[in-house]
Amino acid sequence: MNDQPTDLTKTAIQSKVLHGKRALVIGIANEHSIAYGCARVFRELGADLAVTYLNEKARPYVEPLAKELGASVFAPCDVAQSGQLEAVFEQIRGTWGNLDIALHSIAFAPKEDLQGRLVDSSDEGFKVAMDISCHSFIRMARLAEPLMPNGGTLLAMSYHGANKVVPNYNLMGPVKAALESAVRYLAYELGEKHIRVHAISPGPLKTRAASGLKDFDVLLSEAIERAPIGELVDIDDVGLTAAYLTTPFARRLTGTTTYVDGGLSIMA
Repeated sequence: MNDQPTDLTKTAIQSKVLHGKRALVIGIANEHSIAYGCARVFRELGADLAVTYLNEKARPYVEPLAKELGASVFAPCDVAQSGQLEAVFEQIRGTWGNLDIALHSIAFAPKEDLQGRLVDSSDEGFKVAMDISCHSFIRMARLAEPLMPNGGTLLAMSYHGANKVVPNYNLMGPVKAALESAVRYLAYELGEKHIRVHAISPGPLKTRAASGLKDFDVLLSEAIERAPIGELVDIDDVGLTAAYLTTPFARRLTGTTTYVDGGLSIMA
């Protein structure tokens, strides 16, 4: 994967179309994270950033990236821990007073539930996966709403397995389907406040989260063979799409799921 901005990215960032905007990015784990690709493009387009890290174990991997990005806010955020998400928004309120963009790029399921059949998934595993991967986005929206008096954009990360059966995606398929449905309902409920809500559905990417899926290397190889473009997407591709959805260029778009997959999702 190309860890440097592409020529297309370099061309796009010259406009600084997000200058003066304030963006929260939740979900950076390391330099290969989709969330990092989005944060990097947001920053290069002129946005100020708030960046979170999961816990003290993750902090050494995320803190250098936050410093590189010049993040104004850097805070822990484990959405499974009571009060941590709320504390992030309180820090944003105290630092900035308002918010324009909030990106949610986190998902989790216990390994035994993720790698087993859906029919065998445990009650607790399903609840945990739904809470962290879906309901935390709804909670994020609720906290962001009062900080977006002039409108804003909420973004969530999904996957094609929400709509079609992807072997070995298992438990996360129904969970991501719930997330995409939540995006649509939030778009409806928040539209009158000019808050737009989107799901982004990247093609297979080599991220730490994806490594937990069984036979993921096979999925990557098949994606290259089947995608009309014949290439895997990278985190910059996702970042550019996320940035576009936050700009006035997309001002009449909301409630959508945007695929960034080289056309893979159109193939039978």
